[in-house]
Formats: sequence, C-alpha cells, structure tokens
Amino acid sequence: MAVGERHGAKGRDEEGRHGFRYVLAQPAFRLIWFAQVLGQLADKFLMFSLIILAYHVSGGSTPVAFTLLAYTVPAVVIAPLAGVFADRFDRKLIMVATNLARAVLIALIPIASLVPGLRGDFLHLLVITFLFSAVGQLFSPAEAAAIPTVLPKRALLSANSLVLITMVTTLVLGGVAAPLVSRYDIYSPYWLAVTLFAAAGILILLAPIPRGERFAKTDRHPFAQLAVELRDGMAALRSSPVVLLSFYELSLTVLVMFMMFTLAPAYVSRVIRITEQDSYVILLPATIGALSSALLLGQFGRGLNKAWLLVGGLVTTGLTLIALASVPQLIGHAPELRGYVRAFGAGFSFLLGVEFGALMIPSLTYLMENTEDHVRGRVFAMLFMVINGVTAVPVLLAAALADTFGIDHVIAGLGGVLVLTGIGAAGLARRVFGAARGPAPPPAPRPARPSPGT
Repeated sequence: MAVGERHGAKGRDEEGRHGFRYVLAQPAFRLIWFAQVLGQLADKFLMFSLIILAYHVSGGSTPVAFTLLAYTVPAVVIAPLAGVFADRFDRKLIMVATNLARAVLIALIPIASLVPGLRGDFLHLLVITFLFSAVGQLFSPAEAAAIPTVLPKRALLSANSLVLITMVTTLVLGGVAAPLVSRYDIYSPYWLAVTLFAAAGILILLAPIPRGERFAKTDRHPFAQLAVELRDGMAALRSSPVVLLSFYELSLTVLVMFMMFTLAPAYVSRVIRITEQDSYVILLPATIGALSSALLLGQFGRGLNKAWLLVGGLVTTGLTLIALASVPQLIGHAPELRGYVRAFGAGFSFLLGVEFGALMIPSLTYLMENTEDHVRGRVFAMLFMVINGVTAVPVLLAAALADTFGIDHVIAGLGGVLVLTGIGAAGLARRVFGAARGPAPPPAPRPARPSPGT
C-alpha cells in the first residue's frame, strides 16, 4: 500500500473515532455508561422517594427540608476528600464499593420499618440519608476521572453528551416513577433502588478500567499528606487557564440551570400568568432542548469550535433569558397576541435547554481533556463541591430578589450579566482555548513519485 493510501486509511479511521456508535462500542465505557444509567436512576428515584417518605413519617415540611439538607450537605463537606481518594486509590474499586455500600444503606430503610420502635421514627431516616449521600460523594469524582482513561480525547464530546442525556432523562424518570411506585407501597422504591445499585456495581466490576498513577510513599502524617494533596489539586486548577476557564463556565452553567428551576413556578404564575402546577410549560421544552443539544453535539459536534460554542452559548443564553422576561410582557399589551404567551414561553425555554447543552458539554469536555490523570479526581471533586454547595447562595439570593423586585426583572438582569460575560470572555476564550489546541498537525505526506527511467 502506498504511503498516501496508508495515511488516508488512518485519517478515515481517526475520523470514525467519535460519535455515539464509537463510544458505545468501547467495552469499558459501555459498561460504565450502563452503570451510570442505573446508578443515576436509582439516585434520582431515591431523592423524590425520600421526600415522600419523610413527609409520610413526620407529617410536616420541616423534616422534609432536613432530609434534603442531609442529602446535600455531604456534597460540600466530603467532596474534597473524595477527590483525593479518586486520585490515590483504584477508581474501579471505589465505584464498585460505593455502589454496593449504597445498596446496603438503602436496604436499611425498609428493614428499619419492620422494627416497631423505628417505623414511625424520623431520626434514623435522616442518619441513613446522610450516610448514603456521603458514600455517594466518593463515586462521582472517581467516575469522572475514569472516563478519559478509557476513551481517546476526540471521543469525549460524545461521551459527555451521553452523560447529559443520562442526567436529564433519569431526573425526569425519577420524578415520575417515585410517586407511582410509592402508591403501591411506601417502602417499595427502596428495594428497587437496592437492585439498581447492586446491578451498577456488578457492571463496573466487569469494566476494564485502568488503575491511576501510583503515588510515592511519604513519611508525612496522613492528615498532613491529605492537606498537601488538596493544595496540589487547587494548584493544578489555578495553573491551567483552560482548566480554570472551563471550571468557571461549567459552574456558571449549572448555576443558571438551578436558578431557572427555582424561579420556574413564580415565572409561570406571574409572567405567563398560568398556575404553578403548569410549570411543565417551560420545564418540559427546556428538557427536550437539552436532550436535542446533547444528541446533536454528541453525534455531529466534533468539528465545531468548542471555544466559540462556549462564548456563543453564554451570549445567546443571556439573550434568551432577556426574551423570556420581556416578550410575554410585551405580548400582554397586545390583546390579539395574548393567546400566544404560553407558546412563546415554551419556545424560548426550548432554546434555553439547547443553549444549556451547548455550554455544559464542551466545558465538561475541555475539563476532561486538559487535566492530568493524577489530579483529575480532585479537580472534579472541587467542581461538584462548587455545584452542590456554593451555588446554593446565589440561588437563594435570586429567589429573594425575585420576590422583592419581580421575577421578570431578575431573569432579565441575569440574562444581561450572561451577555456581558460572554462578550467580555470572547478574547480570553480565543487565546486560552486556542493555546489548548496546540500547533496544527504537519501536512500529510504525498505519495512517492517514481524516478525517471523506472
């Protein structure tokens, strides 16, 4: 075979190393993804089921709030330690152990209901929920750090698109299935979750996941070594402009999503002027938009410029939020268009979902591509800590501002901030992400020409 033909065959092979078909054809990633589907479905299923059970046992809203607090606090407290574990120990072993441990802990809830003194008790539910969430924090950094070790960089965009599809789909399915299964028996969701977590653990056990780099032994005290490794993770984040910018972009994206979910009931009642129970008018189109974005980017997005996707996503998301806040108000002044307010809200919400995917998937991909394997677990642990903990303050602030100044003003203001951020970050993103791509590859060698006379 001629040199040019070999290069062409290699080029075609490289071009095929992306897309959903390729990533799902890789045995290790396929097993990780199947386990992720089962684990996330069980997790979202339990989140809604615990709310139902907490209210059933206590009969009040305050215990429900404490249950949600027990579910979220470990994400802030334990996430940094989880990152150190994900970098220092076998990630496959961590994922298997945490799935099986979560299955055991959840099984304690229906088992405790058989004990007469615990059936109507709320405290044991709170303790189990806290322990379940604490164990779960060890899983996410290990999984995020393992995915780039089983796929080439060019396939990570498709892999992260599947991650977003899984996250959105399981959230919807969990919210729908939890009350339906609880109707049969209030404790039946927990046995189903036990089965899902156990199956997820077995799938991870079967996956050929390479072990991370081994750490050199040290004479430091374990707590001193822990502090050193946490500082190393922070230093790795600060020292890489592309990782730091991706980190900020991803945190901002999730923050905007949380804000919109929090403000959705007030938006539909005060701006679109329908009942709070009709929040699906904007949440369902946004969900479909996010899924559509993930499907398109995962299958066809490799040739797109991820840097411009991020900058353009910020600006267009901001403009969409401004439109969400202002267009229904403008339509309200035109009697002949008032019947279209709901349709406009649904359409702009669909766009918002598409833009959420265009922001989240490339930034997550950049984060995976540009972190070293030995610190990747700590970087993702810090990301999960920010998402689960620090974002709570702006979300609460946005809700308070909406009650004070009006929901439309807050959404429009948030949109303006995103537009200005996108415009301001355009030059920085071009320099940072352009440097991350590195120099262009050398041109393909031409076929050798026969010498005269041969």
